[in-house]
Amino acid sequence: MSLGNRRILMNESNNPSAIRSRKQITDALLKLMEKYPYEEISVKQIVLETDLVRKTFYRNYTSKDDVLRSHIKSILIDYFDIVNNAKGDVLTTIFEFAVKNKKLLKLLDKNDMLYVILQGMNEFILSVKAKQNPELNPFAKLFEGLDSDYLISLNTGGIWNVISLWVRRGMKDDPEEVKRTIAQYLRRIGCQVKAKNPSESLTFIN
Repeated sequence: MSLGNRRILMNESNNPSAIRSRKQITDALLKLMEKYPYEEISVKQIVLETDLVRKTFYRNYTSKDDVLRSHIKSILIDYFDIVNNAKGDVLTTIFEFAVKNKKLLKLLDKNDMLYVILQGMNEFILSVKAKQNPELNPFAKLFEGLDSDYLISLNTGGIWNVISLWVRRGMKDDPEEVKRTIAQYLRRIGCQVKAKNPSESLTFIN
C-alpha cells in the first residue's frame, strides 16, 4: 500500500455507535492480516469478520487502506504526545512505544509495509508543525536559525530506520545495546567535527 500524496484521514465522529463500529472494523482488519497478505484482503472479508453491514463500513471508511491509515494516525497521535512529553531520553521512549505496538509493527513488517509508518510520520509532523507554536517545540533551540524541515526529516527518518531494523530482526536485540551503539557513533562524529573545527563544539547527546 502506498499513501502517495493522500492525507491520513479519519472519521472524527464521537458517536458511541460509530466508535464501536470503527473499532470492530479495525480489529477485523488486523485479525485478517495475521492470516492473509494485506493485498489479498477485501472489504467483504473485513465486514464478514464483524457483526456490521457493508453500508456501515462505507459510512466510516472509504477502503481498507483508509482503515489502516486511520489506525496509524491514532497511534501516531499518541506517539508524538509521548515523545513531546518525554522526561527521559527520546530513544528509550520510542523503543517502549514500539514494544507497546509490536503487534501492528510485526504485521506491517510481514507485509513489507513498515514504510507506511514513516510516510504517516512525515505527513503528521508537517501538519502539526504548521499549527504548532514554535516555542512549544522541544527541539526549537536545536533548530534555531536552520531549515527545520531538513532536520525533522533527518531525525524522523534516522530514528524510524533504526526501529524498522529492530523490528525486522524480531525485536530481539537489546534496546540498551542499540542505544549505546548509536551514542558511541554520535560521539565519534562529534569528535571528528571538533577536530576539524576546534572553534566549534557540537553536542549530539546528553
